[in-house]
Amino acid sequence: MEIRIITVGKIKEKYLNDGIAEYAKRLGRYCKLNFIQVPDEKTPLNRQIKETEGNRLLSHIRDTDYVIALAIEGKMLDSVELSDLIARLGVQGKSSIAFVIGGSLGLSDAVLKRADYKLSFSPMTFPHQLMRVILYEAVYRCFQIDLGTRYHK
Repeated sequence: MEIRIITVGKIKEKYLNDGIAEYAKRLGRYCKLNFIQVPDEKTPLNRQIKETEGNRLLSHIRDTDYVIALAIEGKMLDSVELSDLIARLGVQGKSSIAFVIGGSLGLSDAVLKRADYKLSFSPMTFPHQLMRVILYEAVYRCFQIDLGTRYHK
């Protein structure tokens, strides 16, 4: 299975990059992992920014991807439920899952419309850079749950 993580903006903080690198290394044993960053917009807040970033994200989403958009209005799952979803997608022949994380303004309507599933980690707002680390850990945990390891207690 291929896991694609498509995000807006670069991470400047070393500790976040270190966390992502650690989980990416761990995940490499269980799936093909691809990470794609598109540039964020540096202009004042407006709807056009979300649309521009959304078009950049969409340009990296393939027709064959099962798209899971991280959106505050999405469905909240516990770790076992997310693991079951990923395992089910594999059994159904979905060979590529693309997780999409928007920028500071969220995801455009076009990205949300393209999504096959909308996932919320919490009703709270998290910085999109931190959400990447959380997502990597959550996906790693899913594989550990599926394998029945002691990682998930």
